[in-house]
Amino acid sequence: MPLDEDGVTYEDFVAARAQALLRYGFVLTGNADDAADLLQEGLIRLRGAWGRVANKHDPEGYARKIMARQHISMWRRRRREHLVGRVPERHYDDRGLERAEHDPRLWEALRTLPPRQRAVLVLRYYEDLSDEEIAGTLGISRGTVRSQAARALDKLRADWRPAAASAAGGHHDR
Repeated sequence: MPLDEDGVTYEDFVAARAQALLRYGFVLTGNADDAADLLQEGLIRLRGAWGRVANKHDPEGYARKIMARQHISMWRRRRREHLVGRVPERHYDDRGLERAEHDPRLWEALRTLPPRQRAVLVLRYYEDLSDEEIAGTLGISRGTVRSQAARALDKLRADWRPAAASAAGGHHDR
């Protein structure tokens, strides 16, 4: 099996990063079965390109890009999704994000977004990608990334308030 420049094999990479990639797939799709399908397709394609990708020092980025593009293709074909109330993330240290993740109203609000808008928000805020990186991942222009994000955030701001702000009667703006 070819090694990357750091001596990591494809099998080592899969053993180390498959669960994180599965969570990423779940965040994109909102469905455990679709997330597993995305992961499987991403790992199959990564395996075929391992010799080229491993030398670029970012096989995970390559796999995530494959998964995001595959997700876009899936929802273009099906136009239906099954979201759940909670992301299966068990050990994340960001308390603000943790509070938001456990607020079922956020997931209800995200469920109402069109798939592309949700994908843009996931890539921007969960994956911390730039507009250029998101555009490249989804195969859309930077302007489309910005407009989709703006529309999604406007809808979320109108439809969802964090539990703490709602309980206090406060108003939450970014």
